[in-house]
Amino acid sequence: MVVIHHTAMSSVESALERLTDADAGVSSHYMIGDDGTLWRLVPESLRAWHAGAGSWGGNTDVNSSSIGIELDNPGDRPYAAAQMDALELLLADIIERRGIAPERVIGHADMAPERKRDPGPRFDWRRLALRGLSIWPGSGTGSPGTAADWP
Repeated sequence: MVVIHHTAMSSVESALERLTDADAGVSSHYMIGDDGTLWRLVPESLRAWHAGAGSWGGNTDVNSSSIGIELDNPGDRPYAAAQMDALELLLADIIERRGIAPERVIGHADMAPERKRDPGPRFDWRRLALRGLSIWPGSGTGSPGTAADWP
């Protein structure tokens, strides 16, 4: 699966410093700046420490079975177009290479709703669903349905 996060930090430099600090106990496979710059931080073949406590579909060790993508955003502003463009390209590549279904692309809040809210209400899940990269729960079935079904 893929878990999408926001950094909730004041700058991309601060986020990179934290995500690459071996003593911080947190890491991610990728980070995307608001200008669309992509950093590869941890090889996909290795475990990154991005998910923490939580579960999805009965899996309580999400770190071992997911790719983590951090988006440079404090969580209170819209995501930049360049960042979303870069995310779409990255997700399409990961989904194709790893055979991940769109419903297995989730937010951090989905697997840890009691303690996390990222990527937050300003994140455009509908945009990703329209491109087949996630789902949008507008059809009443949990599947994206068609654009006419969406609020």
